[in-house]
Amino acid sequence: MDLLEVKAISKTYGSGEAAVSALKDVSFSVTKGEFVAVVGESGSGKSTLLNMLGALDTPSSGKVFIDGNDIFKMKESQLTVFRRRNIGFIFQAFNLIPELTVEQNIIFPVLLDYQKPNTEYLEELLTVLGLKERRDHLPSQLSGGQQQRVAIGRALLTRPSLILADEPTGNLDSRNSSEVIALLKSAAQKYEQTIVMITHSPSIARSADRMLKVSDGTLTDLGRCRE
Repeated sequence: MDLLEVKAISKTYGSGEAAVSALKDVSFSVTKGEFVAVVGESGSGKSTLLNMLGALDTPSSGKVFIDGNDIFKMKESQLTVFRRRNIGFIFQAFNLIPELTVEQNIIFPVLLDYQKPNTEYLEELLTVLGLKERRDHLPSQLSGGQQQRVAIGRALLTRPSLILADEPTGNLDSRNSSEVIALLKSAAQKYEQTIVMITHSPSIARSADRMLKVSDGTLTDLGRCRE
């Protein structure tokens, strides 16, 4: 079953002679629980694509379906709630709130939705992420790898069907990078979450189930990754 369907997405910035085509008629699908890596040179359009998948930007043409929902047909208020409940974001820069503790950062999206966090699931995540002893620490008291684990926990807590990761290992050393990728793969398998990850690293990309390549705004499916 396809969790994500992208149909003929194009994005053009500017107009006339100044027009720049960031994406050109991009189509692909991702099945539920699949871990897909998107590779490409800087400026190739891969970040623009991720922004479209997360409804952080609007395509010039084309459609994006998440779990059968045509996200760009939604009203802005509907889309805001849908995005909060169904899409988890993991950013290279972590984007943690410096005044909040580890636990507070992780549960923040749930509180934004006026919900109570599932305490049993929170404890499970803190254990899996190796953050149980750090739950009361501030981001400034954590290493880069620990901060990225907090960002992953924040993305996972709402049990979103789709996780979008933008260079999640970009600020990490090789050991921490391997740990973060292992956590993402575990999430995909254990919690049946679908992950689309941007990375500039071929070795990181090969950890995914499948690779897509974006070049000059066009997409090529590179197929399954070898075990």
